[in-house]
Amino acid sequence: MPDVFVNYRTGDEESAATMIARELARRFGAERIFFASNSIEPGRRFPVELVRAVEECEALLAVIGPRWAEVRGADGRPALEAEQDWTRREIHTALARGVLVIPVLVGKATRIDHAVLPDDLQELADCQYRRFDHRNAESDLTALGDTLARLLPELGAVDRDARAVRERVEAKSRKKSAPDPGPTRMGTRDVEQRVRGGIGNLNGDLSGTFVNEPKGPVNTGRGHQYNAPHFEGDNTGVQFTAGDNSGTVHQRFERERRHGTTDDE
Repeated sequence: MPDVFVNYRTGDEESAATMIARELARRFGAERIFFASNSIEPGRRFPVELVRAVEECEALLAVIGPRWAEVRGADGRPALEAEQDWTRREIHTALARGVLVIPVLVGKATRIDHAVLPDDLQELADCQYRRFDHRNAESDLTALGDTLARLLPELGAVDRDARAVRERVEAKSRKKSAPDPGPTRMGTRDVEQRVRGGIGNLNGDLSGTFVNEPKGPVNTGRGHQYNAPHFEGDNTGVQFTAGDNSGTVHQRFERERRHGTTDDE
């Protein structure tokens, strides 16, 4: 059962009606939008299908362009004046049923004048309308879809655009609430990638003294000496010596050796 019936007049803004029907079908599902040229299967009796659809719909969009009341029938008179005019019959049936009828004024079409309407369509002029302009097609179609989703809960429940927005918001929320892993302790492989200067492969406990670009002899005492430019992470228990180390460290160990206080004793 279609929720929305798209009513239009041949010879007056069929292209706008097609765009509206296509966008609503994308957003809410083709089975919920009735558009005669797409919704009536080959071989079906179109009078029966039109009447059934308009009697079952929850809303009717009357697409009205500048020539809507001027298009003439086979007899040369305005088509709107003929009681059997399908555009007129569809709107009259919807009004008589008390369903939601939304005139969609296209382009330069102005507010509907009671004077151009037959007696059974007078109520149409009092219905609040929406506008559609080809130059603002995207925003106008969005506004029309939003209106239908708000007024018809059945459509709101299957609104693909609203669901996509909710999914994006939920994804951002999950990303923000994810725990921060914090700093990562530097392991052996990290050191191997950062250390320069012929150290080779480091395995096991990284104890000892790390010297950054030594420019002179350095007595490091116990442990191995590793020459490295930069270290990151948690290096608890490791000593880093950076800069020009020529003489200073060696002299400290020389004094300690003379006084008998070196670590080797």
